[in-house]
Amino acid sequence: MFDRTVAGTPPFHRPVVPRSPRAERSMWIPVLQFKVRMVKDDDPSWKPTFIVKPDGGCQGDGIYLIKDPSDIRLAGTLQSRPAVVQEYICKPLLIDKLKFDIRLYVLLKSLDPLEIYIAKDGLSRFCTEPYQEPTPKNLHHIFMHLTNYSLNIHSGNFIHSDSTSTGSKRTFSSILCRLSSKGVDIKKVWSDIISLVIKTVIALTPELKVFYQSDIPTGRPGPTCFQILGFDILLMKNLKPILLEVNANPSMRIEHEHELSPGVFENVPSLVDEEVKVAVIRDTLRLMDPLKKKRENQSQQLEKPFGGKEDALDGELTSAPDGNANPEAHLPSICLKQVFPKYAKQFNYLRLVDRMANLFIRFLGIKGSMKLGPTGFRTFIRNCKLSSSSLSMAAVDILYIDITRRWNSMTLDQRDSGMCLQAFVEAFFFLAQRKFKMLPLHEQVASLIDLCEYHLSLLDEKRLGCGRGVPSGGRPAHRGTPQESSPSAQPAGDNYANKLPLPR
Repeated sequence: MFDRTVAGTPPFHRPVVPRSPRAERSMWIPVLQFKVRMVKDDDPSWKPTFIVKPDGGCQGDGIYLIKDPSDIRLAGTLQSRPAVVQEYICKPLLIDKLKFDIRLYVLLKSLDPLEIYIAKDGLSRFCTEPYQEPTPKNLHHIFMHLTNYSLNIHSGNFIHSDSTSTGSKRTFSSILCRLSSKGVDIKKVWSDIISLVIKTVIALTPELKVFYQSDIPTGRPGPTCFQILGFDILLMKNLKPILLEVNANPSMRIEHEHELSPGVFENVPSLVDEEVKVAVIRDTLRLMDPLKKKRENQSQQLEKPFGGKEDALDGELTSAPDGNANPEAHLPSICLKQVFPKYAKQFNYLRLVDRMANLFIRFLGIKGSMKLGPTGFRTFIRNCKLSSSSLSMAAVDILYIDITRRWNSMTLDQRDSGMCLQAFVEAFFFLAQRKFKMLPLHEQVASLIDLCEYHLSLLDEKRLGCGRGVPSGGRPAHRGTPQESSPSAQPAGDNYANKLPLPR
């Protein structure tokens, strides 16, 4: 919970209150208090403010700030429903003395293979009251601390503007232009944002794959679904981007309500929303067009040179019947920039859990199941040759029972019995630490994954009766036995972030 290195998030930027029965939820308040005391003991100067977000809320509803985890309001909130508690970022970047956040739209075009696109422009949503660092006296000033558009639109200071660079909602590109004029390295800002987005999606991918396989029929070629995600990002005073949250169903509304008289409203187009959101929707449909590849193949065939006098006919032959060779020729350039797999080499070392998810899915057995049964877990151990004199199958059964029981006790969803993905990952870590004791943890896990994929590739080749097999749910077959005692190669440091270019 206090790891400051995960996707650039500060402590408490992950849920500390799980989905659990009411009696169990109340037990997490002393845990939170204990964790806060631990950090304060290490850093006495740390004086945090916390932001509480009720589970299932939206548009800023029910959000409030507290200074003390023992605040009675927190106890009251948790008695009624779970909540996410985050450390409040006290030193945000200010423009015109106002706090603001950034909404960027991210297209998850495909899970397998993973394809991620980021919109080249986004929204900047401003508070409507000059910012001051939180104190007990101003914690309740929501127009100062909360950037939610749905809240600030009710402020008397909210400014609707016909310009993309003024008002209470602006384009992100206008903010970048303003920062650039002050000497800020905009390429570095974009680089850090791209890195944050890729890391976040990589963290989401394993569980999404498990859901995906349970709903999508097998054997379908290519991507069968996509998702537009709304990333809410805050720039700190030092220009470091911090992920606030990811919205699975971001609003695509391009108008706002204007009150003509008490109780009488009309819908007024929003220039900023229209400029950003229309481009995102239009270009998502262009990228996902199932006929696009077929048209491109036909165009390539028609564009083959004929030689001699026939070259003069090339323009006519490559034209569509309506005289338009490219139906998208009249459209603007695509506003969505591919960031993965374009920068895959810089981030693939983070995809260990994704590869574990492939192993997990392979042994699920029943189509539509999201939990691994004891037989499936034993088959995994046997096929990957992980049992030994020091790890008998009886010990494997005990491991399965202990970890599965613990994880199932932490969830309200008891519809399926068995081992969930998170429990499988914990078991995998346990096995990796036993088998590769002399290596660092990351290399222990990577080495065990390599070993499992190797044995499964041999099994697939044996079943196919040839040497062209590729392991189901894994990487291409290894041709040599993995070195069980040697570290896996890893890229050095986080310098890759500076290599990501500015979207143009």
